[in-house]
Amino acid sequence: MRARGIERAFQILEFLRNNEKAVRPIEIAKALQAPTSSIYELIKIMLDMGVLENFHKDGRVFLGRQLHFLGTSYLKHFSLASEAETYLEHLSTMTRETAQLCMLDGHKYTVAMMKEGDRPFRISADIGEKVAIPWTASGRLLLNHLSNEEILAFIAPDDFILPDQSRLPEEQFLKECNQAKAEGFFSFNSISDTFTRCFAAPVFDENRVPVATLCLIAPKEDALKNFDDYKSELISCANKLTQKLNGSH
Repeated sequence: MRARGIERAFQILEFLRNNEKAVRPIEIAKALQAPTSSIYELIKIMLDMGVLENFHKDGRVFLGRQLHFLGTSYLKHFSLASEAETYLEHLSTMTRETAQLCMLDGHKYTVAMMKEGDRPFRISADIGEKVAIPWTASGRLLLNHLSNEEILAFIAPDDFILPDQSRLPEEQFLKECNQAKAEGFFSFNSISDTFTRCFAAPVFDENRVPVATLCLIAPKEDALKNFDDYKSELISCANKLTQKLNGSH
């Protein structure tokens, strides 16, 4: 079935976002398996609108500044982001660690917002980068409204392959999901970074479906030394953010 223009435009935007670099239109057409002529025509329209921009003499294009303005406007009216900013600032100030708001993006995990900690050794992440759910502490919490069978159906089998190429047993992941759901919290040593430990607590909508997590990323030594304080502060902020989103004060 042929994609309509608006659908194809979003496919182009999503492809460029995932690719994270400027690409020639012919490469976009090949990647999307779309007619070259229609891709060129659509890209010209998107360039004229500022949604895409040229980044090289050979015609390579990437996301345009108009998307930044649209995103800024969205954030002003997106209650989760506007409310979360207060708690990220609080967590970062209280702990001196990096605080994050994390969410699902399709069938992946992503960092949506971040406030870096006030310490010489900065810990940060790429906002918007898609990461396999089983690699993250938040991943144990963001699916806690699903059954075990639904969780396994939701996550691509290859996403259980960890950065070191070992495979995380599905049974272990499900056990950790159930543990995280019962405790309303999860923490473990980072799978992708051997020097840090991750803390995560869920933020719920009015139907008790997790819509995000608040997270702290800390050096292992500090994380273990301050474990109880970090856990308590994180859970408290996540609960308060949940109440704010659902009209309670």
